[in-house]
Amino acid sequence: MSKDTKASNDPLEARLIRDLAGILEETGLTEIEIEKAGLRVRVARNVSVSAVAAVAPAPVAAAPVAAAVAPAAPKAAETAGHPGLVTSPMVGTAYLAPSPGAAPFVKVGDTVKEGQTLLIIEAMKTMNQIPAPRAGRVTKVIVNDGQPVEYGEPMMIIE
Repeated sequence: MSKDTKASNDPLEARLIRDLAGILEETGLTEIEIEKAGLRVRVARNVSVSAVAAVAPAPVAAAPVAAAVAPAAPKAAETAGHPGLVTSPMVGTAYLAPSPGAAPFVKVGDTVKEGQTLLIIEAMKTMNQIPAPRAGRVTKVIVNDGQPVEYGEPMMIIE
């Protein structure tokens, strides 16, 4: 087995891997590879790429954000376990429209197809389209435009 495919317990190699991962985070790169003295290390991460144009979101005032986040706990309790619940797959900022002032992707009462874009979540300056996990009718939009969301946080209900 060559050195680049063999697991190693060398603390210097572990540190190198951690440093390279840090560089990926800092620069937004998806992959980095180096080779030095017969040791080859490649570090990569999965990144979701969307076709939505990166548009600077409208600034969100601190007071409305605090107000929007505070009622999230009761909403989560009301919707927990609903079979049509759409939850956030990541931490970021939810936007209901493709750009400020544009019509929302969907609204309550709309019929959606599986895979249709429901909203976008900005995470690490990348706009990620969130598709409908199933076909149905949007009965509730739980998040507000520009609201910070956590992983697993309820965002919509499709029945």
